[in-house]
Amino acid sequence: MTVEATTVLSERLARRTLWVFSAAVLIFLVAPVLIVIPLSFNQSTYFSYPMTGFTLEWYETIFSSAEWRAAIANSFIIGLSSTAIATGLGTLAAIGLSRPSFPFRGFVVPLLIAPMIIPIVVVAVSLYLVFAPLGLINTHLGVILAHAALGTPFVVITVTARLMAFDTNLSRAAAGLGAPPWTSFRRVMLPQIMPGVATGGIFAFATSFDEVVVILFIGGTEQRTIPRQMWAGIRDQINPTILAASGLLTIFAIALFLTIGWLQGSNSTKRQ
Repeated sequence: MTVEATTVLSERLARRTLWVFSAAVLIFLVAPVLIVIPLSFNQSTYFSYPMTGFTLEWYETIFSSAEWRAAIANSFIIGLSSTAIATGLGTLAAIGLSRPSFPFRGFVVPLLIAPMIIPIVVVAVSLYLVFAPLGLINTHLGVILAHAALGTPFVVITVTARLMAFDTNLSRAAAGLGAPPWTSFRRVMLPQIMPGVATGGIFAFATSFDEVVVILFIGGTEQRTIPRQMWAGIRDQINPTILAASGLLTIFAIALFLTIGWLQGSNSTKRQ
C-alpha cells in the first residue's frame, strides 16, 4: 500500500470515528429529553418502561383540566408580554452599546448579562426583595417584569452580534438625506438586524416559558404557569399528566429552535 493510500485510509477512519463519536454525544444529550415523549403515551400510571399500552388520557387531562388550561394561558400571556418588553429594551441597549462613544461599556455589559450568570435562586430572592415593597408580588405585572429581566440579556447578545456586521455608513447616509432618527432606524437599521432581534426574542420567550424558580418566589396561584403547575404536580402527587406536559414542552422547544435555525439560514442566504 502506498503512502498516499495509507493517508487517505487514515483520514477516512478519523472522519468516521469523529462522526460516530459526535453521534454518541448527541444521543447522550438528546435521549433523556426525548424519552419522555413516548412515555407520555404510556397507559401505566408509573414512570417506567416497557410501555403497557397506548393512551391519550394524560393529554386529554391537560386540555380538560381548568388548572392546566389556566397554566397554559398564563404561560403564553406572561411569555409574550415579557418577550415584548425584553425585545424592546434589549434591542435599544444593544444599539446604545454598539456606539463607540458609549461610556462605561465595560461596566454596563456585565450588568446587563448578570441574570444569565448569577444563580437563578439569587436572582429570585433579589427580585422578591425589590418587588415586595412595590406591591408586585403575586401579580401578573411582577412576573412579567421579572421574566423580562431574565430575557433581556439574550436579546442584547444576539442583537449586538448582528450589529457587528451592520454598516453604520448606511445610517449616516440616511441621516444625510434628511431621514429622521426613527425613520432611519425603522427603514435602514431594523431590517438589517431583524434576524438578531427575532432570535433574541425567541430565546427570551423560551426563557420565560420554561422558568419556574422566580415564579415560585414572586408568583401566586393566579400566576401559575405550566412549569409551576408541573412542579406542584411533582410535589403533591406524581401523575403521568406531567409526562404529557413535558412532551408538549419538548415539542414546543424543538419548534422554537427550528425557527431559530430557519432564521439563521435565511439570514445566511440573504448575505450570499
